[in-house]
Amino acid sequence: MKRLFVFVAIFALIPMAVAVGPAMGADTQLWNVYNSVLKNAKYVDLTHAFNPNIPVWPGFGNAKFKPGVAGQEIKGYCTIGEAFQYKKHGFICTAYELVTDQYGTQLDPPAHFYEFGATISDLPATYSIRPLVVIDIHEKVKKDPGYHATVGDIKAWEAKYGKIPEGSVVAVRSDWYKRWNETKRFANAPFPGIKLSALKLLHLERKILFHGHEPLDTDTTPNLEGETWLLKNNFCQAEGMKNLDKVPEAGALILIGFAKPEGGTGGYARYIAVCPPGWKHGKSIAELPGAPLPKQPYPNRRDKDGVLRPIPPGK
Repeated sequence: MKRLFVFVAIFALIPMAVAVGPAMGADTQLWNVYNSVLKNAKYVDLTHAFNPNIPVWPGFGNAKFKPGVAGQEIKGYCTIGEAFQYKKHGFICTAYELVTDQYGTQLDPPAHFYEFGATISDLPATYSIRPLVVIDIHEKVKKDPGYHATVGDIKAWEAKYGKIPEGSVVAVRSDWYKRWNETKRFANAPFPGIKLSALKLLHLERKILFHGHEPLDTDTTPNLEGETWLLKNNFCQAEGMKNLDKVPEAGALILIGFAKPEGGTGGYARYIAVCPPGWKHGKSIAELPGAPLPKQPYPNRRDKDGVLRPIPPGK
C-alpha cells in the first residue's frame, strides 16, 4: 500500500513539474537589459503637461477642466450632478472638455488629413520604443525664427554620427518649446519647421518611423506641404515636443505613449528619452523609483481653471 501511495504521489507531481518547468527556464534576457542598462539610464520627459491655457491652433480653442460629477443617483451616496469630494465620497475625479485630439504634445496619425489613413487606435504596439536622433537647428532659429530644417542639416548630423538608424524617431531641436508660455505667439508664424525634401529623405531613404518637432505644425507653407505629404503617405509625426536640448543628439532611446481613443485622429502623447547612465540631464530609476510617490506639500485643490494643484490653505 505504501508503494502504491508513493507512486500516486509522484504521478501527481509530474503535471506540477511540467507547469513549473517553463517558468523556471524562462528567457530573462530583457530583465537583464533592464537591470544592467535601463535601471541606471537617465530619463528625460519630452512632453508638455496640457491645461486650459496652453498654445493651440486658433481654429480649435482651449480645453476645459471641471470636477467630475455623478451621472446617476446612488441612494444615500450621491445625486445626479453632484461633484465627487474626498470627505463625502472618498475620492474625486476630473471631467475634461477636450475641443480636439490635436492638443498639447501629440502624435498625429494619417487619418488627421487622409480619409483612408490609419487612426490612432490602428497604430501597432511596436511604436512603443525606438532609437532617438536629435537634429539641432536651434542656433539657426535664433537668427531666423522661421528656419526649416534641411537635407543639409540631416547630412551634417550623419557626417558626425553616421547613418540615421532605420525605424528611428528623428526629433528636430529648435528650442521653440521655451516659448510655450507665449500662448498667442507660439502657434503663429514665423516658427521653425522642416522642409519637405528633408522629410522625404528621412522617410523614403532612411526609413524612419516618424519625425517630431517642437512647434504645433510641421511647416509654415500656405498648404502645409510637409504635413500633407506625411499624413497622406501613411506616416505619423510628433508635435509639441520639449526638452530636446536636454538629450544627446545620438545614442538615446525614446519611449512613446499615447491615448488610444478608437478611431482617433490624434493622440495625447507622452514621450520620454532614455539617455546613457552618465548623461548630465534627467534622473535614473534609482534616483526616482516612483513607488511610493512623494506626498504633496499642501492639499490638492482646483485653481480658477479647474486644474488640480497642491494649494496652501487660505490661497
